Formats: sequence, structure tokens, C-alpha cells
Amino acid sequence: MEITKNKERKARITSQQSIILNYLKGVKTHPYAEIIYDEVKKKLPQISLGTVYRNLNLLKERGEIQEIKSKIARYDADISCHAHFICDSCGVIYDIFEKITEEENIKNKKIKFGEIKSFQLYLYGVCNNCK
Repeated sequence: MEITKNKERKARITSQQSIILNYLKGVKTHPYAEIIYDEVKKKLPQISLGTVYRNLNLLKERGEIQEIKSKIARYDADISCHAHFICDSCGVIYDIFEKITEEENIKNKKIKFGEIKSFQLYLYGVCNNCK
């Protein structure tokens, strides 16, 4: 009985999470937590930065957003299979939706210690604006 209650509690989306998720779905800039906090605070003036971090982690754990590992953690509500190009100079992050030839082979590969269900691909370099 208690397990069911915990699962229901985890699956329920709060108004704070909904506002954070809607903000992330409306931008293509891969913002970091402080930017998200500044934007969400406009709708929820009492929200704290700690609450934003906690909700980002919950959304990430539930698979509703992804965290992009760069110099500072950035967030993306587009959880479709795509790669990210990260500029080493300015830090801008671009989505790459082109088919990467090995992508399906990697995703469907069974390796000796388990089956791959998902993966993230980061490409690093210098963007055209920084060249």
C-alpha cells in the first residue's frame, strides 16, 4: 500500500514543475538553473532557487527533461533522440537532429553488462560565431 502512494506522489506534477516544464518547452536556448529561476520567479514570486533545482532534478529523474553536461548544467525539455554541439569558446549549445549513422546501432546494441536504452551525445568545438 505504501509503495503505491509513493509512486503516485512521484508521478504527480506540481504547479511549480508544470511552470518550469512549460518554460523549458518554450525555449531553445538550453538554460541553466539560475536563468530558469529568474523566468519562473516572474510567475511564482515566492519560489526559491533551491526549489527550482529540486524540481529540475525530479523532472530529470522522471525523464521529462534532460540535463546537458557542460561547464554548468543546462536543461532541455526536448527529450527526443538528438545530439548537442557545445561551443568551447562561448558555451552556446545547439541541437543536432541529423541522423548519426551509428545511432541506431548503439541504441539497439546489447553489450555484455546490459541493454542500452538511451544515451547522450555531445560534440565539442568552436561555433561559427566564435571562429
